Parts: sequence; C-alpha cells; structure tokens
Amino acid sequence: MVWWTMTTPAGSDGPSGGEQRSGRPAGSATTPGSATTPGSATPPADLTPEEVWLADLGLDAGTLVLPDSTLTDVRATGQGVRSGPDGLVADRLEVQATVPFDDIAGELGGDSRVGAAADGQALVVRTVEVLGRDLTVSATGTVEVEDGLLVVEPQSIDLGGPGVLSRATASVVRRFVTIEHAIEGLPEGLVLLEVDVRDDGFRADLEGDDVVLVEGSGS
Repeated sequence: MVWWTMTTPAGSDGPSGGEQRSGRPAGSATTPGSATTPGSATPPADLTPEEVWLADLGLDAGTLVLPDSTLTDVRATGQGVRSGPDGLVADRLEVQATVPFDDIAGELGGDSRVGAAADGQALVVRTVEVLGRDLTVSATGTVEVEDGLLVVEPQSIDLGGPGVLSRATASVVRRFVTIEHAIEGLPEGLVLLEVDVRDDGFRADLEGDDVVLVEGSGS
C-alpha cells in the first residue's frame, strides 16, 4: 500500500512564515557531490522496459495519517526511485515532518498538556496523584533522539509545593512526565536523526537508503 495520504491546504506553499529550520535543509544531500539535479542523473544500466525510474521525487503533504498517529507539514524527497518486482523503491529518502503536541499528550494520558518552553525545550503539564494528593506537575526538558525514539527527559520538575516536597517526590513523578515516542507507520529503513521543538509540535528529520515506498507483488 502507498504509505502517504496527502492533503495540502489551499494556498499553502510550505511551512508557515517565520519558521526556522535547524539541521540540514529539506532535501539536502548528506555527502558532497551526492545531490541529484533534476534531469542530470543517469538511469540504471539494467533498467528493463517494464520498469520506471525517477531521478528524484518530491512530495509535500499538509497531513499524513498513519495507523497510530498523525504527522503534519510533511516533506519527502526521494532520489533514484525505481519500480520493479520489489515495488517502488528509493535509493535514498529524506522526510521532514511535525509530530503534533496533542498526539504526545494523548500518549502520556490523563489531562496531560505538551508545548514549547523557553530555550528550545519542551513543557509537560499534568495532574499526578502523590501520597493521596493530586498535584499539578510542570516539567521541562530537552528533546533528544535515543535508539530511534523521540525522547524528552525532564530536567526541571515543579510540583507547585514546598521545595522539600518537590525534591522528595520528583523521582516518583518523573516517569509520568517523560516522553518516549516512536514515529511508526513510515516505510521501514527510515531512521530518526534529529528532532527540534517548534510552536506546533516536534519537528523530526528522518532519512534512509533503499527504502520501499510501495510493496511489490513479490514482497
């Protein structure tokens, strides 16, 4: 099955104004001389009459609906895309997409709210029961990539109570405000490389080689 469902908003020509992208620009090559210029690449020598080859392929989607989550503002750039018995395969695929804060909050459960904090950090606010009391926990942390997961480990936890109470219970509530999110449903072979905190969610950068976009009849 084709893995993307595209819905580009009317009049949309990319990210909203003022967005600052970190890391590599969308669709940029990772090694010198590896970028593909449209129309300049040479098709594979073993390409058969039944196959189709695209030097490069770009797809933009306002929304990408996956089995277990939704991504927004999706940009996918493929290079060396070839059809054949194995389906539609890209020699290289780069994807940039935003994981909405609401999706992460839903995973945490309860009345969790997730948003952007100062200095590029993420904020988690939720109610946690501690020693028979309902406490409003506010935690901030830096987003990182660990073992292919989007992870936010709290670096600061505020329980809204006396300092002694906060220090004694911070370790207990830490697990309730720790984010560990897997971006699932995308083609196998894509690896999460980088994540930034934006105003509307976590901006993820994924890349992979020999990525199957559409399964073939022999798969």
